[in-house]
Amino acid sequence: MNVLFVLGLLALACATSEAKLLKYPKNYVNSIIEGRVVGGRNATEGEVPYQVSLQTFYGYHICGGAIIDKDWIATAAHCLANRYPSDVFVATGTIEWEWPNATYASRTFYSHCRYNKPASHNDIALIHLNSSIVFNEKTQPITLPTEQMTDGDEVILTGWGSTELYGDTPDKLQLVKLKYMSHQKCKEMYDNDPDVDVGHMCTFTQRGEGACHGDSGGPLVSGGKLVGLVNWGMPCAIGYPDVHASPYFFRDWIRRVMSGNSKCVV
Repeated sequence: MNVLFVLGLLALACATSEAKLLKYPKNYVNSIIEGRVVGGRNATEGEVPYQVSLQTFYGYHICGGAIIDKDWIATAAHCLANRYPSDVFVATGTIEWEWPNATYASRTFYSHCRYNKPASHNDIALIHLNSSIVFNEKTQPITLPTEQMTDGDEVILTGWGSTELYGDTPDKLQLVKLKYMSHQKCKEMYDNDPDVDVGHMCTFTQRGEGACHGDSGGPLVSGGKLVGLVNWGMPCAIGYPDVHASPYFFRDWIRRVMSGNSKCVV
């Protein structure tokens, strides 16, 4: 596809992790749309109880994730690249990442066996926790999808990603309502870029609404189901779809790993 230049390993990215390279189209301009998440609002307490913040030992937010079971977190594989389980903690039950209701240590990471083969594909991972999450009104799991989505379905994106390109992490969780975009339309908007794989799902509404760096690994929910995990896009909300891992596509892999079978099945 047409690209002006490529910047760093940041791509809707967790700081210092391997990530999808940011792509800039030829019509990219320096004036970045400002907003929330981008283009959203502050979430309210208990509104998205499945949301978690992945944090370093020192308490810095690096990525988002979703509770899918009392012992398991779903996120993007690039959020965990070059990290050890002992370095990543999961903060739950809060809309302020600095003030979690509870924090859990990671036992093991399971990145998809075909992550980044080829580049940007299979960007999904599971975290097995050291201890089970205690559920309450602010902390609950989200279920996996059981059917394909329809073009135009409403999708809720939440995260602590920057509200503008290279901006600071907001204190409060941001929420924006987007629309599911069919795979064919998404591929067309990206000039058939091979980085938009069958394991991805896309969202798009308009310029000024979408994901940004720090939202990586975070949940996209539709109809009460986890339909996406933030992967990559053109930063940030400049008029192109955001591209996410599809839990529907990877549901068999997720179930196998959670049942104790982590053998690579391509």
